[in-house]
Amino acid sequence: MSHQQGHPHAHAHHHPTTWRHRLGHRLGHLARPHSHEAADKVDSALESSAQGMRALWTSLAVLGVTAVAQAVVVVVSGSVALLGDTVHNAADALTALPLGVAFVLGRRAANRRFTYGYGRAEDLAGIVIVLTITASAGFAAWTAVDRLLHPREVSALPAVAAAAVVGFLGNEWVARYRIRVGRAIGSAALVADGLHARTDGFTSLAVLFGAGGAALGWRLADPVVGLLITAAILLVLRDACREVFRRVMDAVDPALVEGAEAALRDVAGVRGVGELRLRWIGHRLRAEVAVVVDGTLTVREAHQVAVEAEHALLHAVPRLTAALVHADPAPAPGMADPHAALAHHAV
Repeated sequence: MSHQQGHPHAHAHHHPTTWRHRLGHRLGHLARPHSHEAADKVDSALESSAQGMRALWTSLAVLGVTAVAQAVVVVVSGSVALLGDTVHNAADALTALPLGVAFVLGRRAANRRFTYGYGRAEDLAGIVIVLTITASAGFAAWTAVDRLLHPREVSALPAVAAAAVVGFLGNEWVARYRIRVGRAIGSAALVADGLHARTDGFTSLAVLFGAGGAALGWRLADPVVGLLITAAILLVLRDACREVFRRVMDAVDPALVEGAEAALRDVAGVRGVGELRLRWIGHRLRAEVAVVVDGTLTVREAHQVAVEAEHALLHAVPRLTAALVHADPAPAPGMADPHAALAHHAV
């Protein structure tokens, strides 16, 4: 039998809870009041999406101001390196758009076609961001090689250096902000977007070091540093790819699985934990688990164990919004395998 959070049916398990267990449960609610009703889950999901949107719009404003300031210096100095950095910052700001669309889509309710909802739109946005970082690395490499082959003089070096510092500080602040919020709400796409901002901060450093080298009379300083920064961008790209790839492949932190199993084993009536699966749907988690219960329990008793098991998971696993709990009867001598009818479907 199974149980889906929010539906008062299909569950299985557990001896009726003892008065000590009920008392502990109530005290736990006093210490950490909450509700698992569908409306409260929606509110929590909307709040996490709202946090993501705030991070996007705030960082978009910061990067917009940074790009405008740099563009003014580009006009004055004619610096091609700074022009490239300005383009990078503008592109980074624009990556907020697909991610913003993904957050808005993620708020839509599940339906008969998208039965898990639209949270996966964040994964698609993450892929777009990874491709954008790849394009940034390619553009940085092409610009550096072109500068090696065709060195150019740059005027107004102090202004160029100042604009580069502004670009680096703006991008690094945005990177830290996006990554912090992304990890707080469980959004791999927002973390990847933060890493993208960090790559643009590296290109700003390239402009700064290039301007310093040019001021010292080394005309090749800008392209040489540009190649080094391209290598740094590739390292950031690796981290972004890992974040997005793991999310697309339904990877979760093994510590979450261990914590979930430990919480389930502490539930009265649970004799063992079978298959446990966790997966991200956008920046929210869902769980599917099979627990072993006493085979002599009534349907109602088994259902109560499943309810308690789901309740324990919702407390133990951060950002978990729903769990499907299936109860298996404990093996008994002479008892047929309850899953025998499914054996020919096993992979």
